[in-house]
Amino acid sequence: MKSFNELINSEKPVLVDFFAEWCGPCKTMAPILKEAKSQMGEDATIIKVDVDKNQQVAAAYQVRSVPTLILFKQGKVVWKQSGVVPANELVLLFKQHK
Repeated sequence: MKSFNELINSEKPVLVDFFAEWCGPCKTMAPILKEAKSQMGEDATIIKVDVDKNQQVAAAYQVRSVPTLILFKQGKVVWKQSGVVPANELVLLFKQHK
């Protein structure tokens, strides 16, 4: 299992979904992420991070509300947004940061 830092230091953009089990909008995000992944295939890496189980990682990236999506490219934050984001926007983001 790769560490969080190894995952986000990828050449490909990596989308991290900071979520919580108790969060309604987070449940809305799950099928949206699946849809974006199915459109992007191997071009997209999407990982989910439970903020309740990974408080240090969430704090390190100032995640104050869930869901918060952060796109990393080679370990750097290139985009960050809280709330539900449509799949087509996510696909566009990946294409911009390939």
